[in-house]
Amino acid sequence: MADAPNPPKKPGWNWWKNFQYDEGQDSPGDARNVLLIVAALIAAVTFQAGVNPPGGVWQDGHYAGRAIYATQKAPFYVFLISNTLALSTAIFIIISLTYKFPFHLEVLVATVSMIVTYGSAVFAVTPDESVQFRYVLTAAALPFIIRFSIQVFKMYKPKCVSYFMNHF
Repeated sequence: MADAPNPPKKPGWNWWKNFQYDEGQDSPGDARNVLLIVAALIAAVTFQAGVNPPGGVWQDGHYAGRAIYATQKAPFYVFLISNTLALSTAIFIIISLTYKFPFHLEVLVATVSMIVTYGSAVFAVTPDESVQFRYVLTAAALPFIIRFSIQVFKMYKPKCVSYFMNHF
């Protein structure tokens, strides 16, 4: 059997460019749909990981219903903060990409409810002494704070630049 012909390799050809967004070829609607699918998958996986933490929960004794993984404080912190950051970012993307869509209010209510459910489940399975919840709440708010800060900076950037150019 003869070998299948390989595409000619151009100097500097990069296979990764075939998968990147191309304004001339890809429509914004298709890009939005792909982002919604990816964000929904990330939200589903991270939600499940938070509700049912790695290693499960203690079944008996004083710590019944608490995450077994929480006994390893530093690794559990990394897991919990990273997972919460991923979930809140995915939720933020879903809310942003469905803005002004039909049923946007319903999507907003569902995603906010999902975050509240995630938070209550994490608080239920995490021993109070193993996590300081202000770090988890900060991780949950971070994508919203960053986007808000970027928007404020873009709004005031011309004024700030002209101020510094005139005064310094």
